[in-house]
Parts: sequence; structure tokens; C-alpha cells
Amino acid sequence: MSTGGGSVAGTPFGRLLRALRLTRHWTIEELAEASGVSVRAIGDMERGRSLRPQRGTVTALAQGLELDEAAHSELLATLRAGRPAAKPSVPQVSPYTLPRGVRDFVGRHAELNALRALVQQSVTQARTENEAVRSPAPVAVLSGPPGSGKTTLAVRLAEESAPSFPDGTFLIDMRGLDVQPLSADQAVLRLLGAWGVADSELGRQSAEERLARYHAIAAGLRAVVVLDNVGSEAQIRPLLPREGGLFIVVSSRRTLAGLEAVHRVELGALTPEDSASLLRAVVGADRTDAEPAAVLAVIELCGYLPLALRVAANWAATRTNWSLQRLADRLTDEERRLDALSAGDLRVNTAFALSYSRLAADTARMFRLLSLLPGADFSVPSAAVLADTSLPAAEDLLEELLDAGLLTASRGDRYRFHDLLRLYAGARRRAEDGDEASAAARARLRTWLLDTAVLAGRWYEPDHGAPPPAPGRLVALDDREQAMRWMKAESDNWLAAFREAVEAGEHAKVIEVADATIWFSDHWVSWGHWIEVYKSSSEAAAALGDPVREASHRNNLAGAYWIGERRHDKAVGEARHALAIAEKCGDVTQQAWAHHHLGGLHALVDDLPPAADHYQRAKELFAQADEVNGYLAASNMTIRVAEKAGRPRQAVAAYDEVMDLLAASEHRDRIPPNVRDSTITFAAFYVSFAHLNQGRWQEAVDALRLARGQLEAQGWHERAGTAHLHMAHALVHLGRFAEAETEYRAVLTMADLVPSATLDDARAALDALAAGTPSPPTRFV
Repeated sequence: MSTGGGSVAGTPFGRLLRALRLTRHWTIEELAEASGVSVRAIGDMERGRSLRPQRGTVTALAQGLELDEAAHSELLATLRAGRPAAKPSVPQVSPYTLPRGVRDFVGRHAELNALRALVQQSVTQARTENEAVRSPAPVAVLSGPPGSGKTTLAVRLAEESAPSFPDGTFLIDMRGLDVQPLSADQAVLRLLGAWGVADSELGRQSAEERLARYHAIAAGLRAVVVLDNVGSEAQIRPLLPREGGLFIVVSSRRTLAGLEAVHRVELGALTPEDSASLLRAVVGADRTDAEPAAVLAVIELCGYLPLALRVAANWAATRTNWSLQRLADRLTDEERRLDALSAGDLRVNTAFALSYSRLAADTARMFRLLSLLPGADFSVPSAAVLADTSLPAAEDLLEELLDAGLLTASRGDRYRFHDLLRLYAGARRRAEDGDEASAAARARLRTWLLDTAVLAGRWYEPDHGAPPPAPGRLVALDDREQAMRWMKAESDNWLAAFREAVEAGEHAKVIEVADATIWFSDHWVSWGHWIEVYKSSSEAAAALGDPVREASHRNNLAGAYWIGERRHDKAVGEARHALAIAEKCGDVTQQAWAHHHLGGLHALVDDLPPAADHYQRAKELFAQADEVNGYLAASNMTIRVAEKAGRPRQAVAAYDEVMDLLAASEHRDRIPPNVRDSTITFAAFYVSFAHLNQGRWQEAVDALRLARGQLEAQGWHERAGTAHLHMAHALVHLGRFAEAETEYRAVLTMADLVPSATLDDARAALDALAAGTPSPPTRFV
């Protein structure tokens, strides 16, 4: 029998663990019996051979030693000491790629074989069908009760099928159980963004146009899309493919019987054999094979449900020195003790309760607090704020919950709850923490999310940019790309926090967030929630009696109505409302922006005389307010309106004024680089029409050469295609046929990015060039 004697060399953690054991006059074997951790594992930890023991193992040791909370915290702090300091979090680029699947997937053989047959059908179909007539790939619908493993099976299928789908695997959480489930249009936006469609392009399209674009791209893709947690047929019916190789897997608690021509796979409880295999995969074959009767008891007590089995198995896996009969006995005790909670099946709760009851106090508290997070997934910083602790400590707590099976890993460094576990955590929070503690944690998270959104959004403001240095900042915001990634990754969470602030009447904070995201919104126009943001901020400003702010946010709301919903009537109404408020309070700048919005809205419907009048009035007011960036915006639009109205000389004069203004030394430091680049790009693009329609071919080429590259770089692909096409036509007029052919072919390389009419024009022009009969147009619109 080991006495724990010998060398005390090792890590500080190992030395402390040995000292705590010896204080109780225990051998390693006695600690192993009390904690459930094996003799070998304890010996390795004490001697420093195990440098990174799992947090759950340390908790089991602390409970075996019957440490109080202070001593347990000291043990964990000693374990953490010496680890590299956690760096501020940097969110992953794409939040819609497939999350990591479980390593120990077992069972579901019949279901997987049926789904694999559908995959093979999709692959074969894509290889053999005529490109001109391609029937849609099959759609799989996985249905079953909560905890039956629908998402796990869908992710497993997508992972193993990935080699057959070279265009990628994606998952969209449709949040079908939420009060506000994800709409089909929101899912379309997310998928198109993940497929590389520029945000600026999405923001210019109606919902119908985006859906058409979705189906056009989907028809040419070989990809897997998992639509997870679907609540109704209406949520996804528009997303089902009409042709091509996009393989869609749907998971839902409902059978979605209203969907036609889909292949349904219903999941129930696992078979006893598969349940035993899952337990064996997590706990180890040597332990399960040694106690077949205990295995049968455990899987029956877990109701043969994968989620409950995995949670219970993870509990046993940490306690390697305890028998499975001990696990069965504890599950039986929990079943006798528990009332039915709101999380669902009692046997699911039994497994949850057993694992929860063995968590350390701070880990259990973290588990309960995580139920307050509104988003589908979350990061370490959000958890740290909720628990009011450091990043390293929060990461340790999350990893212990992950080890216990009470959390799952999402993409990158993010985590997510199963919805049953979220409900269970919420029930425990209400029972143990009370309303006051929950409200304080919720307010702490809301404040942090909104403050971080303000910092990230202001990266895009001309007069702000990088936030001031802050060593304790929990997320990295060192450049615009990091700010953008955070805003997108945490959008569900900070939008929920924004809604809470609106509901709580926190008018100043609502306005602050909306103010900070005005310039940022131009870089994520397709988000779909800007109308809500600016409507809320307008109402908050009115509640505070701040007419200047109200006019500003109603101007922004006017733009959001047009960009977000193509609601011309609503947009005009808000712009006029903003103008009336600004005139009443005498704010010149907001009067100018209101005229600018009205000019654009008239121009959109080719009502050109009032458009020109509004832009001219906007320029006068911007000049009066000494607002050079606004003046440039109105001047640029004056170029286009003048050209469309048949006044090319006026358009060229407006262009020259813009370029002179940009070159003036007194304005150099007042115009941000992104505003300068965008102004030059669109001024050149707009004036090119005037040159083209006057037959000034070389001037048109020069202008288009200045614009085309920047249009592509800024995501304005349709206009970039037009720029290539028009330059080619101008080059033909100049007799420079080889250069023209290059530009026409450049249009064809943008096949997935430009309208079919633009591609047809380029092909026809190339054919005419090849035949020696070029006939470029002389009128351009």
C-alpha cells in the first residue's frame, strides 16, 4: 500500500495537493476512494507528471478531501498559476461554419445509413445530370424529442460528408423555440454572407431579390447546410433548394409534416446496445465490461437518451476509481429526490442533477448564471462578466462544465448550451440565487455588452477610431477587423442587451449605442435590425426631450427603412419628420442630412427635379454648418442626378468641385481615408456616364479606371461589372480592341456577382469582336 512518501518534487499544485492529503493522514488509496480519482492519476499530479489536470478532476479531489470553499479556491488558483495569461478574445471570422462534433459518437446506424444514402444520391445526381436541368438535392429532416441527439447526428453527417461537398459545411441555428425565431430572410442573409456575397450588395437588395440570389448561388454549390432547431415549416420552406447540389439537413422537435418531398428520419431513444456503446465510449471499455449489470441500470435510469447518458458518463469518467454501480446508485438517489422541473423529462433531470450536485460552488454558480445569456452561443469574456471574475478563472469554469457534459464546444473558442440544460440551469438559478442576484448579473452583462458595442462601433466613426488603451479590456479591439468580428459574433447578445435597455427605459444608453453604430451600419447594412435600433433611439431621444438627437436618429431611421425593407413611403415620412424637428429647433446639420435623404429618395424613383433641389439645399446647409463630409456626400449625388437629368456639363462641373475639395489642404485632416476613397470612387463612376453619353471616350476610360478597382474592393460588384463593361465599350470606340476584350472577359469572371443582363452584354460584345463587327452602344444609363 502506498503511503504517499518519497520525493516531494513537482509542481506547486502537486505539492499543495500532497500537503492537503497528509493533513488528513490519508494514503493516496484513501484519497482515491473518497474522490473517485484513480491512484495513478493522484500520484502523477503529486509528482508533477500531470501538468494540466482537468478542472473536474480537481473538483472531485477537493470534494473527496472535504475542503471548504476557500481551500478549494486556493487549490484551483495554484493549479492556474504558471499558465500563460489569457489574452483578450478575438472572435472567429465566420460564425456559420460547422461547429465541432463530439469525438465519441456511437450508434444511430440505421439512421446514419439512410442519411448516407441521401448524400450519395446527391453526389451522384450532381455528377450525372445535365447542367441545364438539375433537380434539387434531397432534403433530410431529423425530428425527435429534446435530448435525442438530432444536432449531434446532423453535425456528424456533415463532418463525414465534407469531402463530397467541396464548397463547405455550414450550420444556422434557426432558434425555433425563441420568442423571436430566426426568419427565412435572416437565414438567407447569413448564408449569403458566409458564401462571400458582399454586405453592400445584400443591403441594396429586397428580401425577394436576396432569396433569388440565394437560390441562384445554391444551384451551383456543392455544400451541406444544417438548419438546426427549426420551429415551423414557414421558417425554412423558402430555403429549400430548387435545383443543384446544396444538401440541406433540418433538425426539429416537430415532424414538420407540412414540408413536401423531404426525407424524414425520426429519432427516439437509443437502443440498449447503442446506449451501452455510448457509455463505453466515454467511460472506457474496461470499466463497462467489468460491470454489465451496472451499465444496464445506468442506461435505464437515463431513459436511453443521448444527452442524459453523456452527462452521466462524463461524471463517471472523471471519477476513474469509482464503480459504475456507484453511479447507478447516485442516479437512483437523485430520481427519488427530484421533483419534475421545467427542463423536461425527469430522467434527463436526474442526470443533470447528479452532475450539477458534484460541481464546485463557483462552477455551479457559473452554470446557473449562463442561463441569462440570450444568444445561441457565447464566449469566455461574456461568461467572465456574468460571474464577475477574470478571463482565466472563467475559462477554467467553462472547461469544467464542458468536461461534465453540461456545455458543448461551439466554433472557435465559443460555447453553447443544449436548450434542456439552459432550462435546467435557469430553474436552479431561480431556486438558489433569487431575483436580486440574477438582476445584478444581467445588468452587469448588459452594461458590458453595450459598452463594448460602443467601442467597437466607434472604430468606424471619422472622429474616433481606436479606443483608448485599457489593459483590463476583455476583448481585442486593436483594428477595424477585430471590431467587426466582435460586433458580428456577439450580435445576438448585444442586440438582446440593447432591447433590455429599451425595456428598462435606459434612454441615454440606447442613444449612445445607436450613435456609435451609425457609421458602422454602413459596413453591415444587411444585418436586418437597424430599423429597430434607430426607431428605438428616436423614441429614446424624444423621451429625453432632445430634438437634435431625435432628428439625427430619424434621419438614420429613414435610411434604414429604405436599405432594410425598401419602404420608400416610410423612409420619406421619417426624413420629412426629421426635417421638421430640425427646422423647429434650428439645427442646420440635421436639416442638411434630411434634405440629403430626401434627395436620394426622390432620385431612386427618377423624380429628378425635386432630387436636385434637395441636394442643392443640402449642400448649402452643409456649407453653413462647415460639415465637409456631408458636403462631399451631397456633391457626389449631384453628379449623378445632373447626368440622369441630361445635364452632363453640370455633372462634370460637380465632379471637378469634389476633386478640388478633396485636394484642398485645409480639408486634408478632416476627411477620413475611407470617406476620401469612397468619395473618389463614386464621383468617378458617376461622372463616367456624362463622358460616355457625350462621346468623350478617353475621359470615360480614365474615370472608370479610377473607379473599377475600388468598386470591387468595397464590395460593389454589380457596379464594378458595369464599370468593366462600359470601359470595354469605350475602348472599342477608341479602336483599342485587345484592351476591350480583356475588360469584357473581366465581366465574365464575375459570373456569380453581376446580373445576367450584364453577362449577356459582355458575351455578345465578345462575339461581335471575334466576328470583326463590333457595335458598342452610344447611350449609357
